[in-house]
Parts: sequence; structure tokens; C-alpha cells
Amino acid sequence: MIRVLLVDDHSLVRAGLRRVIDEAADIVVAAEARNGQESIAQYAEVNPDVVVMDISMPKMDGMEASRRLISLHPEARILILTRYHEEHYAVRTLKAGCLGYLTKGSSTRELHAAIRAVAQGRRFLSDEGKDVVDLQLLSSRDGLTPLQSLSDREFQVFCLLARGQALKEVAATLGLSAKTVETYRSRVLQKLCLRNNVDICRFAIQHGLTDNVPNRASLATPG
Repeated sequence: MIRVLLVDDHSLVRAGLRRVIDEAADIVVAAEARNGQESIAQYAEVNPDVVVMDISMPKMDGMEASRRLISLHPEARILILTRYHEEHYAVRTLKAGCLGYLTKGSSTRELHAAIRAVAQGRRFLSDEGKDVVDLQLLSSRDGLTPLQSLSDREFQVFCLLARGQALKEVAATLGLSAKTVETYRSRVLQKLCLRNNVDICRFAIQHGLTDNVPNRASLATPG
């Protein structure tokens, strides 16, 4: 029996996923968590075979929680289940050490297959993910696009600036000084070959990111 730790901040989503997951005779939801912080405590308590983790959550998002879990428990096997399907999210997930990336539009059959694959230590990408992720990107930094070359903190700053936040607002959200945020902003502009915040917003729109930028709460994590 594959024991799953289900992590999502929406109770209705967790209830629905639990029902779907429990349809499989060989998979059971052993525990649930409402955010990344709870997932770390629950993992230590139940020692699941697979963690099914959402990305966008308050207090600690799925990316940060995954990194911490893998740091504390190198054996942790994590499947990211999210509404985001853009290439840069999938690549960052896999580079963080997660084994799987599945969008919430996937079928029940695909979810069960993903959990089984991750439980066996195999990498799994959804059908949508296979269309947008070239796994060769993971083997060579030279293969990364400019957006994928941003560090996690640079990406956080990029997301908030793309939402139209001023430097002081970004600093307050991330718990950083305005000077530090300006440094990250400069790196973002340089790596993306942009000139100013207007260009950042335009870049986000051109790449279809404006509706998928994580919310402020999910970005406010240390890193």
C-alpha cells in the first residue's frame, strides 16, 4: 500500500483529491496538511511513501516546503500537483528535487500512475508537462531560457514586480530591505535583457504569466 501525504491549502480540494486517490486499491491518503509548514511536521510523523504537494500556499509554498523536506529527509519522494503548467514552473520543480509534476487538469488514471511512479523513485511528468518541458534543460545550465536562469529569489522579485508592486512593497512582502530588492531587480533586468519595470510587466504579459504569477502570500517565503 502506497501511503500519501496530501498537501493543499483548500479543504474542498483536499477532500476531492482524497476521494480520487482512494479510488486506487493500492494507494491511501495517510495524512493531510494545509501548508508547507504543516507538511514538514506531518512528514516526520507519518513517514509517507509519497508527498502530493500544491505549489501556491500561504505561510510556506510548495517549492520551499519541497526543498526543506528533501534537505531534512533526502529519501522524500514528492509529486507536485498544481494548476500551473508553464515550463518554468515544471523545470524549477524538478530542479528542486521533486520527482513528479502534474497539473490539476490531469485524469484520475494519470494521477494514480504518477503516484505509483514517484513511489518507485521514478520521474513522472503529466502529458501537458511533456509538451512544455524538455528534460535536457535539467542536465545543462546552458540549455536554460533566460527566465529559467533566474534564481528562486530573483524569480520571486520578478513575479511581484510583474504584478505591479513597487520596490518597497516587494521588500515588505519578502521581508527584505529595499536595497536588497533593488539588487535582485537589477539581476532580473540583466538576465532578461530588460530596461525597467514596464518591460518586466510587458515580458510577463507576452509570456502569458500574468494570470499564473503566484499570489503574494505564497511568495513570502525565505530563500
